[in-house]
Amino acid sequence: MKEGKALIETGFNLENSYSGLPEKFFAMQRPSHVPSPKLVMLNYPLIKSLGLNAEELQSTDGVDILAGNKIPEGAMPIAQAYAGHQFGHFTMLGDGRAVLIGEHITPLGERVDIQLKGSGRTPYSRGGDGKASLGPMLREYIISEAMNALGIPTTRSLAVVTTGESIMRETQLPGAILTRVAASHIRVGTFQYASKWSTIEELRALADYTLQRHFQEVKDKENPYLLLLQQVIRNQAELIAKWQLVGFIHGVMNTDNITISGETIDYGPCAFMDAYDPSTVFSSIDIHGRYAYGNQPNIGAWDLTRFAEALLPLLHTDENEALKLAQKEVSHFADLYKNNWIRGMRAKLGIFNEEVADEALIEELLSIMQKYGADYTNTFRILTSGKIEDNILFGKEEFDKWYKRWQERLTRQEESEISSRELMERSNPAVIPRNHRVEEALEAAVNQGDYRVMERLLDALSKPYDHSRELDYYTTLPETSTCPYRTYCGT
Repeated sequence: MKEGKALIETGFNLENSYSGLPEKFFAMQRPSHVPSPKLVMLNYPLIKSLGLNAEELQSTDGVDILAGNKIPEGAMPIAQAYAGHQFGHFTMLGDGRAVLIGEHITPLGERVDIQLKGSGRTPYSRGGDGKASLGPMLREYIISEAMNALGIPTTRSLAVVTTGESIMRETQLPGAILTRVAASHIRVGTFQYASKWSTIEELRALADYTLQRHFQEVKDKENPYLLLLQQVIRNQAELIAKWQLVGFIHGVMNTDNITISGETIDYGPCAFMDAYDPSTVFSSIDIHGRYAYGNQPNIGAWDLTRFAEALLPLLHTDENEALKLAQKEVSHFADLYKNNWIRGMRAKLGIFNEEVADEALIEELLSIMQKYGADYTNTFRILTSGKIEDNILFGKEEFDKWYKRWQERLTRQEESEISSRELMERSNPAVIPRNHRVEEALEAAVNQGDYRVMERLLDALSKPYDHSRELDYYTTLPETSTCPYRTYCGT
């Protein structure tokens, strides 16, 4: 089959607008050839929404495209350059193990990046092999699809193929490639790279491209770059609030992992919190808790300050005026985040209207949960069901008093008890990707070649707000362990 025919039959409709930027923003890079690709996961709902052909993607030619062995017509594979503050330290980075095949135009006219992750060395690999192992790629598939089902902006996972290679980490591991779909891969770190190593004209070209791609409604305004800053701040305030509302801990909020589009990206050391504790950290390398659950909003503000710094030359010709504009906008983040979070917490408690004392009511519940080690997700799930006797907090004096105040609060709104319960069902997931269930699925897939456990988990996660399903297996907490759960970057 010719590559052009493969393109037509698989349904890919590729363009390459990013390559119109100055050449220093990317490097032409063909994916490495892999010896024996095998398709192990294919995202059928995503395939349908993208207008792709599932049958052809499962063919030999389709798998070769997903593995990077075949480059379809219209593709122009590149690795993107960017920089970033990694745990506070600035460094030159780039797509060290990923290749952007092109931008797929969906039947609805939407533009999305198609990227192969784990596809080999690039000019930005910094000594790495550019490969990925199967476990972390399946992990990203599970968590990103769970996040999408939860209604949280995220990159998506189209497919995972094994490569027939063994790659060396601590031990020999099976190699794999993930096909990632994103609104774009433009990051805060992309702008930091432009600010550090490009001219103002090249920085402006990147900003103009970003406006055209993501914020067309403001690109022709009087100061579009100020509006770009405002939009990105607003997106991140909404995104991080949504993380907090479901107990999601990203684990590595470096500036190269903060997208301009407002999508969650990079699912290396991420995990979901069980017992509520703002100091919760899962990442094995975050020894000081920089990216702990309770610190995520602060880090978001820090990252956005770095974005604002990169935009300074575009905000105003006078450096002092540019700095004032940037500081003013970044200062709004805390209120934007807090408003999103409180609104979401009200919904989790079935509250429609606003009262000044709501924040204190919310914080008191969280304090009680932390004191007694109550599970975050299950506590709100049980409040939603009304079966409070199933909660560890039941019978505790502080909780009983809080519960009475909450019930009284619900009477001070026009909406009915049924409406309140429905709001809670829409706002509190019945199921999340519990860390022990994710590990169970990965162990079965990687070590036994059994993907049925993962498929059952994905099915449970596909409708997280369906409180009518029997999902006890996926809501059960892990057994108590003296060893805290740890996650790893998977590089």
